[in-house]
Amino acid sequence: MARKIVHQLVDDLDGTVLEPGEGETVLFSLDGKSYEIDLTADNAQALRDAFANYISAARRMSSGSSASASARGRRRTGQTDYGPVREWAKKNGFTVSERGRVPAAIIEAYEAAN
Repeated sequence: MARKIVHQLVDDLDGTVLEPGEGETVLFSLDGKSYEIDLTADNAQALRDAFANYISAARRMSSGSSASASARGRRRTGQTDYGPVREWAKKNGFTVSERGRVPAAIIEAYEAAN
């Protein structure tokens, strides 16, 4: 028996199934936590519009000071079983290998969700 695994990218806000090449993954940070969300083009623009007034009044930080940069530099000691992280990532539309290093962005998203 053959097994076919199909990965679909879905708008995290409204559940719209995104065809290949449609939509985008939007990255943003708030209160020292980094987030990423998959959105249709319209929902991505709505998010940008919602942030526009705040961004125009804010001060831009250098990339060396961002929350994601500090998280990347942080050593993760003691945790060697990334099975739950990989399982969560696959269920939430991330592409992650069965073995090896789990990208920091996926670990951060997992920690933010749990």
